Amino acid sequence: MRLFTDPPRRSLPEPLLPMINVVFLLLIFFLLAATLAQPTPFEVTPPEASGEGKADPGALVLFANSEGDIAYGEARGDAAIAALGAAAQDARADCGDCADSLTLRADGQLPGDALAKLMPQLAGLGFTDLKLVVRDK
Repeated sequence: MRLFTDPPRRSLPEPLLPMINVVFLLLIFFLLAATLAQPTPFEVTPPEASGEGKADPGALVLFANSEGDIAYGEARGDAAIAALGAAAQDARADCGDCADSLTLRADGQLPGDALAKLMPQLAGLGFTDLKLVVRDK
């Protein structure tokens, strides 16, 4: 005869550890899959063109809006040209001729004379290859 009976077992709650693991794995996946980009200094609507080219995401990028204002990083106007020149010198010290390329994100309404005025300044900084970012037609 048994005097002591086993207490009734309570059912265990659903384990949360596997769900927490899945949430952290998804979080890590989305952090690794996301591309981080600097915000643009001002809104730019690129001109339209047909073609297959893609912009290099690691390249030096100069912005120009429809009024002819230019920006590089936080610098605007002539300070942007100076900051771009300093960044190009630093990039050339690291990789040599790979920094001779510049990506220009110009607004589609940028006047041609403002762009023509900008070209000699960029050539003076040593840029030999200019890539204009356009949107597909």
